[in-house]
Amino acid sequence: MKQLSRLGRSAQPKRVATLLTIAQLGYAHWFFGNLYEAVARVPDRLATGDYAPGVEDRRLPSLFSPGSPVRYYLPGVPVVIGATLQALVTGWQSRKDRPWLSTAAACALTGVVATAYLVRAVNAKLFVAGQALTQSEQDRLLRTWYRVNLVRLVAAGGAWLSAERVASRHAQRHRLPWA
Repeated sequence: MKQLSRLGRSAQPKRVATLLTIAQLGYAHWFFGNLYEAVARVPDRLATGDYAPGVEDRRLPSLFSPGSPVRYYLPGVPVVIGATLQALVTGWQSRKDRPWLSTAAACALTGVVATAYLVRAVNAKLFVAGQALTQSEQDRLLRTWYRVNLVRLVAAGGAWLSAERVASRHAQRHRLPWA
């Protein structure tokens, strides 16, 4: 029975490293997607509909229509949240990993909350056709988008770095292929 217990404990760091590696892929997707949107000024384009010339209100028909960033990120959300939470629960026994796992989870949660706020309070008004906006309202919403997106970038980067700290240590110690 003791050998089974030891076996389970030795497999636990491998599981945590694997889960965090999966989560890191999601954090990278999230970070670089948000960075691209900021650098390419995607919100400015979606707010004015620059991508579809010749149509009166060129904004998106809905938040889930083709061209919407929501469709790009939505499939990865359950994977990132699931892998992060499972790594937190699985790795919680290791006192050494707790601060890093907690930081990764807190950063991921911060990014999810910031994204939910953006989608509901900003994107729905700014990117979806049908709601008339004055130029000052549009400018205010765009400023809000860029500020909250900065929070998302910091959150995704913090989650990735925290997960990397734990995953790389376990991967090297247990000679995992991605170490």
